[in-house]
Amino acid sequence: DGAKRFLRPRLAQLHDSASMHGMSDAVERITRAIAAGERIMVHGDYDVDGMTSTALLIRVIRELGGIATPFIPHRVRDGYDLSDAGVDAAIADGAKILLTADCGTSAHAAVARACAAKIDVIVSDHHLPGGPLPECLAILNPRQPLCTYPDKSLVAAGIAFKLALALVRAAGASESLVHRHLDLVALATIADVAPLRGENRVLARLGLRVLANQPSVGLRALIRAAGLDGKALTAGRVGYVLAPRLNAVGRIGHGMRGVELLLADDEHTANAIARELEEMNRERQQIDRETLATAMKRLDSIDLDDTAGLVMAEPGWHPGVIGIVASRIVEEVCRPTVLVALEGEIGKGSGRSIPVFDLHGALARCRDLLVRFGGHRAAAGISIERGRVDEFAERFNDVAKETLGPDDLVHELRIDLELTLSDAGFDLDALLRHFEPFGIGNPAPVFVARGVRLSAPPRAVGDGHLKLRLEQNGAYLDAIGWGLGPLVAALSQGDAVDAAFRLERDDWNGAPRMQARLADVRT
Repeated sequence: DGAKRFLRPRLAQLHDSASMHGMSDAVERITRAIAAGERIMVHGDYDVDGMTSTALLIRVIRELGGIATPFIPHRVRDGYDLSDAGVDAAIADGAKILLTADCGTSAHAAVARACAAKIDVIVSDHHLPGGPLPECLAILNPRQPLCTYPDKSLVAAGIAFKLALALVRAAGASESLVHRHLDLVALATIADVAPLRGENRVLARLGLRVLANQPSVGLRALIRAAGLDGKALTAGRVGYVLAPRLNAVGRIGHGMRGVELLLADDEHTANAIARELEEMNRERQQIDRETLATAMKRLDSIDLDDTAGLVMAEPGWHPGVIGIVASRIVEEVCRPTVLVALEGEIGKGSGRSIPVFDLHGALARCRDLLVRFGGHRAAAGISIERGRVDEFAERFNDVAKETLGPDDLVHELRIDLELTLSDAGFDLDALLRHFEPFGIGNPAPVFVARGVRLSAPPRAVGDGHLKLRLEQNGAYLDAIGWGLGPLVAALSQGDAVDAAFRLERDDWNGAPRMQARLADVRT
């Protein structure tokens, strides 16, 4: 039965929305506002999860006859989370309800100000509380202490989905009004790197099906602009191709443009916005490369033997890309990393972690040095006064040293199964498809083939990648190693190697073939 639930997930496996703490109060108030024609402002965040959850709630409230207005803060001008900018917008809009999406759990001052302005605040969020919760009409967050909801790992779009389902049930409307937006939930769940187990697996698996067959007008335009039209929409392509294009507009532009794409109902509008996002993503990639080059140069002067937790700050870094660059640094040095973009007297930081280290918990132990912080175990954001960066770096490193040992600070490659190249074919690929979508919490299996021969000269291709042709007992398999180009100097045609890889299907030029996506090679 457990295998069936995992391999064939169904919507019936989802927990009842009503069991989420605060849900009944939220549904009653929003239902009353819809009936009375009161204005509802949905305040999201500027990443994929915030944009999709905002769009989902706006669409469903409008489909139920309500008046809903979206708001997304500008990353540079307004900063992270619900702040005065969002409250000002709600007051100007005449909103009677301020409904957050992917923010608000730690926004005490802004929530209090909105309540003082006679606006009912409903927080829907998934970030870990950093302390006491703000006082408002309702908080929908499975991670809050009082919530007994069974699945704590939903992203904000998953919580928005639950709220939307509860609203349509209260209205006696068809649940298909909500199910048609599962493409948004899948996109957010994958983009936010949520564990693909439990409810997240159900939502991602079924949402990918909607994305492939009946996506919204905006997502269909994004798929075309990204060159994915006609290709299988796997979790990998969603996470590494589609999501960055939406994230780019929130990082270097205004996330509101992403919401406008997701709310678009005509192809002309959607195509125009999708092209804008394509250009912004190219610009974001260039800024990424420049920032990474600066950060890597800074690493040369840091004694990593005495550093378990890494903090680097630099004037001129773009606050919209430092999270991506922090991820690259973690991949390089296997240490939790916080990068801070300095501008004026306040720095904005973004951190990424390694699996064994609780980043949010570590920041909580540095809270007296921070203006604010928020996030979860694997990723978080901070604001900090320029003059406290050095003290924060020292404290953060000390906390990491207490928690992490030498074995935690080296990359570990876990092998799932040894096989021969003759087994790495279409039959195995067909079997693996039942386990998709792959991601955090449900990783694609890593195979190892031992003693295989390099039947062609190893080649460095593209921007630092490795191309190999593997042979074993007459069976051949082409292999690509992203970022493994430097290994070419240590390899020669005819060498026997152990190759660790994930198996993937390549449909380039319409001729399907299997290839190995190398994780590592050992002579």
